[in-house]
Amino acid sequence: MTNAPTLCRFTIRAALLGASAMAVTATPVLAQEADAERVDENVIIVTATKRDSTIQDVPFSINAQTQEDIQKSGAGTLEDLSRNVAGLSVQNLGPGQSQVSVRGVSAGQVVRDQPGVKEQVGVYLDESVISLSLFTPDLDLFDLNRVETLRGPQGTLFGSGSVGGTIRYITNQPIMGVTEGLVEANVNLVDGDDFGYHLKGAVNVPLTGNAAIRAVGYYTQYGGFINAIGPAGGEDVNDGERYGGRIAVRFEASPDVSITPRIIYQKVRSNGFNRQDIYNLYANDFTTTRPQVNFDEREQYLLLREGFEDETWIADLVVEAALDNIVITSVTSYTDREILVSRDASALTGSVSVDLGYPNAGVLLPSNLRDTTDVQSLTQELRFSSDYDGPFQWVLGGFYSATDRFYRQRLPTPGYAAVTDATLGAGTSAAVANGFDNLNSPYNADLPYNIKQIAIFGEGTYALTDAFDVTVGLRYYDFVEERRFISGGLFANGDNRRDKTTSDGFSPRVLLSYDINDSVTLNAQASKGFRLGGVNDPLNIRLCDGGVPGGPDAALFGSFQSYDDETLWNYEVGAKASGRGFYANVAGFYNDISNLQVTLDAGSCSSRIVFNVPDAHTMGLEAEFGFTPVTGLDLSVSGSLIEAEFDTTLPGALTTATGIREGNRLPSVPKFQVSASGSYEFPVGDSADAYISATYSHIGTRYTQPADQENNPRTFVHGLPFGGAPATAATTVDLLLPSYDLVNMSVGVDFDSGLSLVGYVNNLFDENALLSFDRERGGRARLAYSVNTPRTYGITVRQSF
Repeated sequence: MTNAPTLCRFTIRAALLGASAMAVTATPVLAQEADAERVDENVIIVTATKRDSTIQDVPFSINAQTQEDIQKSGAGTLEDLSRNVAGLSVQNLGPGQSQVSVRGVSAGQVVRDQPGVKEQVGVYLDESVISLSLFTPDLDLFDLNRVETLRGPQGTLFGSGSVGGTIRYITNQPIMGVTEGLVEANVNLVDGDDFGYHLKGAVNVPLTGNAAIRAVGYYTQYGGFINAIGPAGGEDVNDGERYGGRIAVRFEASPDVSITPRIIYQKVRSNGFNRQDIYNLYANDFTTTRPQVNFDEREQYLLLREGFEDETWIADLVVEAALDNIVITSVTSYTDREILVSRDASALTGSVSVDLGYPNAGVLLPSNLRDTTDVQSLTQELRFSSDYDGPFQWVLGGFYSATDRFYRQRLPTPGYAAVTDATLGAGTSAAVANGFDNLNSPYNADLPYNIKQIAIFGEGTYALTDAFDVTVGLRYYDFVEERRFISGGLFANGDNRRDKTTSDGFSPRVLLSYDINDSVTLNAQASKGFRLGGVNDPLNIRLCDGGVPGGPDAALFGSFQSYDDETLWNYEVGAKASGRGFYANVAGFYNDISNLQVTLDAGSCSSRIVFNVPDAHTMGLEAEFGFTPVTGLDLSVSGSLIEAEFDTTLPGALTTATGIREGNRLPSVPKFQVSASGSYEFPVGDSADAYISATYSHIGTRYTQPADQENNPRTFVHGLPFGGAPATAATTVDLLLPSYDLVNMSVGVDFDSGLSLVGYVNNLFDENALLSFDRERGGRARLAYSVNTPRTYGITVRQSF
């Protein structure tokens, strides 16, 4: 294996060579619309450094997908956008349940019952923090100015949770003295048999006095593509809807003071999940007293219908005041989210019932796993930034947040208490309830969290010469997390415990930027990111470890009750160039990770823990190029080559059980990812232009969890003699998720009147991509994949005014 320093030196040399090549061929960034103030159309303005800047001037690797990019690519989600952004990958676990990684910094699949895990990529809506581990909001992309991807740790300015990078959704802001709007309608056909559609609108209106309002509203109906068999079966069971809007009002109290309050609402609802079963306790090819089943593509088995809901309210207030040589910015944000994940857990509960010797009637009881998350968060940031000409520019600020998060889990299974008492003895259900009142729910848990943090941050840039800038930043942070864990029911341990986690420290970074000429800039940085540690839930001894302390799961994982902060040092060199009809950004990086918080299946059943891996690294190259060889023809290519590996081998049986072995890959990250797109625009008459556009994306192989690399292909012995299936029944699965390729195409006409007509097909070749692997109770209850959206045809009509 190539050692880390050697490959790091290689990436640095490659990036510098790329910069030299660009210095020869460099030519202006493709025309894009900037912020609400309509600056030079040849420049994209970003705020990655908490002040307005061009991509060329930001001294680290950044990508910005503009509203035009989003529209022409047909992107509807962050996952769609990620395919066109080098180094960005998204693991799709269902609606509103995406996990984001940047530059290969990934710790494994976070699942529904790990609310204490912190995110590795920070997600912001303008100035408001909206990231939440597992539940990254599935925001509508309509009327966005751009989506920024800030690669590498952003701890200095954006804090914990930005250890791998930061994603920023930047909305269009109210514009003074301008009346404008946009209406968009769409209809689409998914998988040839289910229709979806959307209707969206945005309007900007000046108000009396120095004020303006911008309002956005949208409704989307998603077509389904997963069919289900079984008592709760049906076609296209994972359809759903998303609706919401935002209203922002900007007041200019004086030429130097602006006040912008805003309210945002969104609700996402899905009637099922994008799961493709390959084995189910009730439906498989081993049974003899029940019908044997071989699943088709995009098919699953259900005893109960499933669903997901995410209702989000955000209220924020931004106040800006330009004083003599200083701009003061205050950002106050309040978020209220209610999330429900409702799953058919009948196979899970039924598999335990088989082990306990329940009769078939008890094994077949429908069981509904309901996870609810309620989050209320208040944040306040106050910062000061320089506003003058001079060699020294600076930002200084303070940040405070208080978050209350209440996670509840219930497993209502009507009739289960009677079967339990008849099988295990009268009064058993009541004896294990631990205060929970629904005796028909064999598992119940309450996990209230309270997290508070304060931080002070600053960053200063000094121009040593007209061409050479040095930036130094530092953040001090102090966290306190308190939580309680209460559980009860036949499948629970009867826990009642309180835990507290505290952490404080510093997050520095140093950046260098050198302008070779007006077209080419070289940059380098060293920066530190961090992610708060925490406490693991107790192992599920009663359900998963033979029902007694000291079983095999406890022997392997019982000592891992807490985990420390994760830290990362990023070393990066890069180059940016732009010129006539050409732009290019390249970077080489090396991330040295300490105490990587890896998410693991802890043994034979459904317990999960977070485990610190002492040493790991990611390194690689990323590049983005754009060309306009002739008028009307735009071509772009972006890609990344990433090595993300553990540098630690755990002792003894832990190696095979966890997959933490030196040289094994970090989970969910493709080694190679590339996207190429092209569009050609040409006039069709005196008042219209037409275009044709195509995008090709390749996503490399991945593993869902670290342990998937051990004993792969893996044989899952189901060991459940139900329905006449033998106890030796087993399914062998290759856990290396195959690479996949997606092709999207569109044609459109833009009229001078503001009318646009677009026809498109996404996933042209109907690729059934396997996005992640799901195993329920170690494969004893269910084996399945998450899959992507199949071929979709659509027509979109837009009218601007």
